[in-house]
Amino acid sequence: MNVVADGPRMLAEQLQVEAVGSARATTSAQLYPETAGRVVAVRFSAGDYVRKGQPLVILDSRQERLAVELAEVRVEEASQLLGRYRRIEDTGAISESQIEAGETALASARVELQQARESLADRTIRAPFSGHIGLTEVDVGDRIGQDTVIAQLDQRGTLFVDFPAPEAAFSRLSPGTTVTVSPFSEPERTIDARVIAVDSTIASDQRTYIVRTAVDNADDRLRPGMSFRVRYSGAGTMRPAVPEEAIVWGGEGSYLWTVRDGAAARMPVTITSRRDGLALVDAPLGANDLVIVEGVQKVREGQEVALVEPRVQPAQEVRVRSDETG
Repeated sequence: MNVVADGPRMLAEQLQVEAVGSARATTSAQLYPETAGRVVAVRFSAGDYVRKGQPLVILDSRQERLAVELAEVRVEEASQLLGRYRRIEDTGAISESQIEAGETALASARVELQQARESLADRTIRAPFSGHIGLTEVDVGDRIGQDTVIAQLDQRGTLFVDFPAPEAAFSRLSPGTTVTVSPFSEPERTIDARVIAVDSTIASDQRTYIVRTAVDNADDRLRPGMSFRVRYSGAGTMRPAVPEEAIVWGGEGSYLWTVRDGAAARMPVTITSRRDGLALVDAPLGANDLVIVEGVQKVREGQEVALVEPRVQPAQEVRVRSDETG
């Protein structure tokens, strides 16, 4: 039987991923008061850069200040009493148990003083870290509780951009890889972002996993919550490529016919991608093998074939985009 055969070309797959990612601050917190109370001062405005420990909101603290003063008096009294006990200890006029009781009373008074100071400190809401603070709905005179949100505080000098990547890219998009991101607010702007972490699991319903990248935001042009278009392109595995017409489909899947010692030999294949009329396949094909590209529907296993105008071409390296995109 006359057939036309051709040699496969070795082509390099090129994995391309496009996804939409969302930005978040490297450190972010919603601020709540430790205790309830009436607001007497708000010491920030939306958009301010605040330093760690800076007072933000101050609650009425008259009762707490009195509690501190009372605790200080009790510490002083307990200290003076113990001092008197110490001075007459050697005279035998006081027992050892009385001295121990004095020591215990002083220790207890000091603990009460520390608790009073902590309660007083809780009346001032301070920044837990340095960053930019957002809008607040708290005003002087408001009575707030522990469930009242003061404001959002973000460290945004660097932003994390998280995006879903296809399972096929798991070995490529690993920490250290660089991707390109573009904010939807500035589509003409491209930023190199470095992958710093990947999620530990693959979502079984979507067959994707989350990739986290770091984006420099020293100029403060970007904001947490922004959307980004993420692009990645990388060279993939070298695979043999054959004309699509050489692929035959049967009950057990796809296969092609090769020529071995003048006879047709069936070879099962898995198509990994397609490009410009070529199919990249996962199969044990070499550059010097012959693949039947015309007459495939009439060929049978072991049938002798005669080559008509063979179009064998030398192996080439051509970069081809994979269909495995996000």
